[in-house]
Amino acid sequence: MVHTPSGGTRFLQEAREAVTGRAALLVIGVLVLQLAFIASYVGAFHSPKPKDIPIGVVAPRQIGDQLAGKLAALPGGPLDPRTVRDEAAAVRQIRERDLDAALIVDPRRSTDTLLVAGGSGASLAQATTAVITRAEQAEQRTVKVTDVAPAASGDSRGLTSFYLVVGWCVGGYLCAAILAISAGARPANPHRAIIRLAAIALYAIGSGLLGALIAGPVLGALPGSIVGLWGVGALVVFAVGALTLALQGLAGVVGIGLAIAIVVVLGNPSAGGAYPYPLLPPFWRAIGPALPPGAGTWSARSIAYFRGSALTCPLLVLSAWAAAGVATTLGSAAFRARKEGREERFEARTERSV
Repeated sequence: MVHTPSGGTRFLQEAREAVTGRAALLVIGVLVLQLAFIASYVGAFHSPKPKDIPIGVVAPRQIGDQLAGKLAALPGGPLDPRTVRDEAAAVRQIRERDLDAALIVDPRRSTDTLLVAGGSGASLAQATTAVITRAEQAEQRTVKVTDVAPAASGDSRGLTSFYLVVGWCVGGYLCAAILAISAGARPANPHRAIIRLAAIALYAIGSGLLGALIAGPVLGALPGSIVGLWGVGALVVFAVGALTLALQGLAGVVGIGLAIAIVVVLGNPSAGGAYPYPLLPPFWRAIGPALPPGAGTWSARSIAYFRGSALTCPLLVLSAWAAAGVATTLGSAAFRARKEGREERFEARTERSV
């Protein structure tokens, strides 16, 4: 008599065949990535508090140091004040991104002037204004706010740079992921790895230019040099794409998830977009400048609103990610080719001996 499995048994058998152990592990990995995404974004944005905002203090010598000391002693340490010679020097330092704001004090009047830079992000200018307003009220003084580096009319909260860089980052890791899906996660040899890197480079050049054109002339959302934004965009896309290729070479398809963890889960909330660095919690403030989204956002804002000031460090960060991605991709491909070559030679010797 032939035993026919019951409906419940057949379902369990089909479920075991459909959901393999590897698939279950990947689903668990997705869950971990999802929870990390939630924790990272909520952790970074749920309670922004200003901390160590670099602010200049312009005042007569006899009261300048005293005033700076009072501002430094505010509860929670929202400001990092330093005395500046005069208003012209303060404006220059703001436009060179050495300062985020400056307070101009005239003891002969009851109203002081606060210089801010809206191009650095509206939330930072608003937070600085709120802190200074409270401090001035305690001294029975008022403050007038002047924006010396305002955001463009089409970029009302200074977020265009951030979203532009996010788009470039998405293109970088998706392009690398598509190459993996179409031709295997790990390049078989260094020649194929070079071809993939070249494809990423061509994609980066094209997408960098198109992104700069859309944000600039097409939508009028971001001013600044198109060539400069194009260069930053190409570097961002290539750095993220090379990073994704490198992680795929080391970990296979799991490398795509690792790239998303670095760029999206950690990089985007710490990039200084919605909340610039002085408003982020310590962990995100520390890692942001070292990750591609943060370096890209800083660079795009510098080109758009600060005449390309303070670009050296973020461009070095992006270049380092790109170089590390290229070296790791080529190294893992070479190792894989040597390993497969040894296996083929071993099989050939075994067949001859048999």
